[in-house]
Amino acid sequence: MKKRQEQLSERTKDRLRDIAFLSPSILGVSVFFIVPFFVVVYYSLISNPIQHKFVFFKNFIALFKNSAFLTAAGNTLKFSLIAVPLAVVLSLLLAQMLEARIPLKSQFRTFFLSPMMVPVASVVLIWQVIFNYNGSMNDFLSLFGIDKIDWLKSQYAQLVVGALFLWKNLGYNMILFMAALNNIPRELMEVADIEGATPWYKFRHITIHYLSPTLLFVTILSLINSFKVFREVFLLTGDYPYESLYMLQHFMNNTFKSLDYQKLSAAAIIMALVMVVIIALLFVFEDKLGKDVEG
Repeated sequence: MKKRQEQLSERTKDRLRDIAFLSPSILGVSVFFIVPFFVVVYYSLISNPIQHKFVFFKNFIALFKNSAFLTAAGNTLKFSLIAVPLAVVLSLLLAQMLEARIPLKSQFRTFFLSPMMVPVASVVLIWQVIFNYNGSMNDFLSLFGIDKIDWLKSQYAQLVVGALFLWKNLGYNMILFMAALNNIPRELMEVADIEGATPWYKFRHITIHYLSPTLLFVTILSLINSFKVFREVFLLTGDYPYESLYMLQHFMNNTFKSLDYQKLSAAAIIMALVMVVIIALLFVFEDKLGKDVEG
């Protein structure tokens, strides 16, 4: 009985010690994440910060009637649907290419990793030099008799930013995939070769299954970065860019400047819910994809 009490006492001390070590982190997360989240939820349900009158979903309904929000949400969704799959697929293809024996491998690696070593402003400066109205791209096109294009104020604006997004993010994604490819058991590939499996069969039934956790991580990371493309667009075009480049971050930034906390909070919650749903679906997909490996 006494020994059991001593064991319980030791467990209690261990738990108290664990809590003591974790308390700074828990306090930090609570102060900077959990409490602000509930404050945002509260602001989204009231009329204004002075009267504090509950209006429930009225702010959300008004938001979906706001043309600026609909434009920003549509542009962000369109950009993410195109840029994120390209970022995942191209980085995977590049990783496989660099794993093979090809000429100029070091130059390819340097080209895609160089954006990671310079600030965002420097990368944007390169894009401004290339895609400015009097930039090098228009000078090149003029050799073929093509008129100048104001790239950032035309129908090609999202393509320009999409190319910037890909160049800036492919290198990091590529490194993650190269590390994951090196962890695939070589024995499986050798057995598949002996059995006469085609490269497509090996890629589909072996490579993809073992890469599923990395695919999930790279997709989530690319999705988050696609929502953060505001930095590049802002440096390229300012607060009010061409309509196709007006993203959710522009809407939130401009709403914050006008001190419309209710609209801003409602938009933030909608954005968070969409992200949660998308990431949950990705986890379900990854779970199904990786079942064979676990088995």
